[in-house]
Amino acid sequence: ARAVTLYNQACDGDEPRACVKLGAVFEGGHRVAKDDARAAAVYTRACDAGDTKGCNYLGVLLQQGRGGPRDPVRAAALYVKACDAGDALGCFNLGLAYAHGTGVRKDEAHAATIYTKACDGGEAWGCANLGVMTEQGRGMAKDEARAATLYTKACDGKDMLGCLNLGALFEKGRGVAKDEVRGAGLYSQACNGGEPRGCTYLGIMFEQGRGMSKDEARAAAL
Repeated sequence: ARAVTLYNQACDGDEPRACVKLGAVFEGGHRVAKDDARAAAVYTRACDAGDTKGCNYLGVLLQQGRGGPRDPVRAAALYVKACDAGDALGCFNLGLAYAHGTGVRKDEAHAATIYTKACDGGEAWGCANLGVMTEQGRGMAKDEARAATLYTKACDGKDMLGCLNLGALFEKGRGVAKDEVRGAGLYSQACNGGEPRGCTYLGIMFEQGRGMSKDEARAAAL
């Protein structure tokens, strides 16, 4: 409660970082009643004061219709503002918007460019999604070797989709030398990190005895 009081006091004193913190408290319902409308209001104050995280978080609320009417067009504009200022998560969300045509005209080539900016800025989700587009040849020429590099960067950044997809490349020998042991290890990492498909694929490998000793009981447990 003390933290909320201090964030509120600082936000009222035009400290945008405190407004972002306060917005996260109301959005998540931490130590206060969950209130998306109030979260949107303080994120707006933060964004208007130049805090790009506030712009990005406000965009997410608007895109999902939380705390007010759903407005994907305005959400995309907020992601642009955040991304242009160097906010990697804002770039990731903008990339998603272009990839799916949410609030903007669908443009996979531009989505790939924006995901690149997110990935280069340290956002592992951006690396994983760029890897998918590179592997599938969407918005660019297909390049499985480059996809493997991007999935590695994503996995190293604790993105479990990156670990899962990198495991699939090693299992099948696409873009990298085939290595079922390493593929199984990556599936295990994805599974332990909360990616259920990692558990499924690891179970299949245990059942078939690929990359490890055959273990049908372990496969059933996964």
